[in-house]
Amino acid sequence: MKIYTRTGDKGQTSLLGGQRVSKDSLRIEAYGTIDELNSHLGMLRDLGGAAKQELLIGIQTKLFDIGSRLASGTEEQAERFKVPQVTDADIAGLEQEMDAMDKELPEMRHFILPGGHPAVSQAHICRTVCRRAERGVIRLAAEEPVPEAIVRYLNRLSDLLFVLARWTALRSGAEEIPWKPRG
Repeated sequence: MKIYTRTGDKGQTSLLGGQRVSKDSLRIEAYGTIDELNSHLGMLRDLGGAAKQELLIGIQTKLFDIGSRLASGTEEQAERFKVPQVTDADIAGLEQEMDAMDKELPEMRHFILPGGHPAVSQAHICRTVCRRAERGVIRLAAEEPVPEAIVRYLNRLSDLLFVLARWTALRSGAEEIPWKPRG
């Protein structure tokens, strides 16, 4: 199978059902940012050794589901192609993981500066890309129907990535540097 098709050479691409759309559409931007997040999560997995591998692989799989759902164009097309949905159980799973990690962490009394270890920094990059993906999906949802659970999942995922960054810092012995505003 060839990777190049030349069908996008004029700035359009196909959704899952075959509908052609501009590559700069809100829909393409939204699932493109989901794809970017997934790639950053792959780097986080590579930097994090064995820590939380199963969790991250599960999240990456769910992000492919979300990207496919958005690439379907309509819910009818997504159902026709049997694209998995985001469920309340998926969101609850993120919350449970956060709660488990949070139990090990010291109380946070101030904002912290990202950094201290490559995996910690990468977790923060994932968090910020996730927030951008969430904003993109929200912009799309203002124009076209988008399952509300996708926005909730991305919102919760960005929270989880923040907790994961702190948990990784703790596990790696990296210092959390508090933000001290200068006036």
